[in-house]
Formats: sequence, structure tokens, C-alpha cells
Amino acid sequence: MTVQLGEGIETIESGGIIELHLDRADKKNALTACMYRTMTAALGEASQRADIDAVLIAGKGDAFCAGNDLKDFLAGPEGGQAAFEFIRAIAAFGKPIVAAVQGLAVGVGTTMLFHCDLVYAAPDARFVMPFVNLGIVPEAASSLLAPMRMGHAKAASMLLLGEPMDAVGADKVGLVTGIVVASDLLAVARAKAAALAAKPPQALAHTRRLMKGDIVPILERIEEEARLFRETMQSAEAREAFTAFFEKRPPNFRREGKP
Repeated sequence: MTVQLGEGIETIESGGIIELHLDRADKKNALTACMYRTMTAALGEASQRADIDAVLIAGKGDAFCAGNDLKDFLAGPEGGQAAFEFIRAIAAFGKPIVAAVQGLAVGVGTTMLFHCDLVYAAPDARFVMPFVNLGIVPEAASSLLAPMRMGHAKAASMLLLGEPMDAVGADKVGLVTGIVVASDLLAVARAKAAALAAKPPQALAHTRRLMKGDIVPILERIEEEARLFRETMQSAEAREAFTAFFEKRPPNFRREGKP
């Protein structure tokens, strides 16, 4: 077993599996540019190595991932660039990905799961995609994949209203593979990753590719979202949303003349 500690990411390699543990428990594993780059590099390495069969993503502490670290994200373009590089990497990754989710899964903490093959959730898991609430648009092709996965009505409640979904709801709409008691969550995810690693690799890869279908529309949607994301980040709505967030007050999106 090989363990590497990076800034906010612990990487564990064992038995043909690379585990990526989000390791900022005090910040609910909010992602920084450095964390994104570490995960992108790990996926790139796993993709190239014949001795790596699967990747497992988990979060330490009481949350899976609280989304982007907003202060880091707003500090300059580096955060956004690193985030979209990771999104492209996980969407195009050619080997199975297993995720273990507990507590909050906000923003990219939820949208990355659309690109995972097996997702196991603790009973307290809570999935939130609050992009519109922040004056921005979704990412990771979630505007395409969420309606495909869970139907338009459920996707609209999450993407348009920003309403959270609990573990039971996520299980019903197929966002997660199953619900596992918190004490067993990581062990179950590891066992499933090991089971995937034991399968005939060529047959597994072909089957996964057939299941996922044509990746081109997904990558095209990621780029369209990225363009609109950059535009909306410069909008008055986003400025008000982020200012209100840091000032801990409700945002005011009321336009002059609006009834």
C-alpha cells in the first residue's frame, strides 16, 4: 500500500485501485485549485497505468465535499481553470470510478457523481446543486445528465430551485447505487472497487463504454456550461449572490421595475 499526502488530498494505492480522499475535513472538503490539480493528475496517471483498474473517491470527516472553496475560487482564474480541467478529466476517464458519500455533497460534490459508476451513500448524505442560487450555471454536464438520470421534474427541483435531495431520494432517482450505514461506507466502497478490479478488464471496459454511450455530447455540454459559467461569474447577479454569501445575508435579485 502506498500513501501520498498532498495539500487537501490523500492518495492511497492498493490492489490495483487508487483512492482519492478529500482531506479538508475542517472545511467540509471544499475544493481548492491545488486539490483539483492533484485529482486531475491522479486520474491521468491511473488512465495510463495498466496495473490500475479502478479509482475510489471519498471524503474525510462528516462531509463528502462542500463544493468549491469560494474564497480560493474567487481569488483568480486559476481556480476555475483547475476545476474545469478536473471535470473534463473525470468525464473522459476510461476506467471504473466508485464514490463513497457521507454528509454534504454540494455543487461539484454532486455533479462529479454523474461520472462515477458506483456511488454508495450514507443515510445522512445530502445532495445540493445550488448554482442558480449563486447567479451561475451548472457544470460537469449536469444540465444534460441530471434530467437524463432522474427526469426533468426532479432535476428542475435541484437545478432551478436549488433544493437538496436526501439519500433516500437520491436512491429512488438513481443518483446513488445504494445506501450503506455510515460505519460500513468506506469498507463497502472498497469492496466494490476490488470486485471491479477483479473483473476481466477488456470486457469491463467495453461494457462500461457501451453503457455510457457517446461521450461527445457530454464533452460539448461541459464546454457550453464552462463558457456560460465564465460569463455568469462576471454578472451582477453573481456578484450579489457571492457578496450576500460572505456577508451572511439573503441576496437581493430584485430588478428595478420588477413587481
